[in-house]
Amino acid sequence: MTQTEQLPEAIRQLLQNNRHTTKDRAFRELIRSDLYVPPEQDLLIDAITALSMGKNVLLKGPTGSGKTRFAETLSSLFNQPMFNVNCSVDLDAESLMGFKTLSYEENQQVIDFVPGPVTNAMKHGTFLYIDEINMAKPETLPLINGVLDYRRTITNPFTEEIITAEDGFGVVAAINEGYVGTVPLNEALKNRFVVIDIPYLQGEQLKQLIQNTSRLEKGRTIDLFVRLSSDLIEAVSQGKLAEDAASIRALVDACDLSAFIPPKRAIQRAIADKLEEDREKEFVMTMAETLFG
Repeated sequence: MTQTEQLPEAIRQLLQNNRHTTKDRAFRELIRSDLYVPPEQDLLIDAITALSMGKNVLLKGPTGSGKTRFAETLSSLFNQPMFNVNCSVDLDAESLMGFKTLSYEENQQVIDFVPGPVTNAMKHGTFLYIDEINMAKPETLPLINGVLDYRRTITNPFTEEIITAEDGFGVVAAINEGYVGTVPLNEALKNRFVVIDIPYLQGEQLKQLIQNTSRLEKGRTIDLFVRLSSDLIEAVSQGKLAEDAASIRALVDACDLSAFIPPKRAIQRAIADKLEEDREKEFVMTMAETLFG
């Protein structure tokens, strides 16, 4: 069975049918599900197409735009479990491949190898998700270059085992560019990916996301949060607020809190107080006051 054949019928229509009405209907069906859907159907089509062809996908976008949830959606659509790598400056070979440990068999001390996410994903033929890939030290990631190209092979540095990925293996990574602690991806690594830019959800799709994933049920209040999100995104684009202010993740947190506490206080806790500058905090709370009174 090919990767594409594992997809639900509605999603295969997105790939195989050129009639826009059919494609739009399938996309709307997906939006009504509990899965995250990107703002444009072409983003979903392109990501699915790339993974179906065995290519690696790099999701690029601002914090809180839904990159991780998009990766989870792709994993769900392909019916593929997903092993995760969370990158940081402390990421090392053991974090990727696994580590040796002492154990006992029949009262004898033996050395066991505990596989890491890269090893597990390759051997089980599942997806590998590499989050914040540009947070890792540049000298660490070249270890998996062979995993990310046509070879789909790596030599485990701890066991000397040559691992070749099983059918179904795929790689999705995410990147936030320009953040403190990040480093530019070297060209050899970046060239191993197809890049998908993920913008913020807005409008009806954001409303659907809030309805599907938050505790907030009041339609009028949800509409006001959708308006707030649009205003925050606009302020970020104009340089008036830091990018964190427009995080959809933070907005959904505020919606959750608003089911139990006043919206303005929820916005303060989930959005405004995360910002560094008092000027930005006041700007967000002024927006909240304007909308929620």
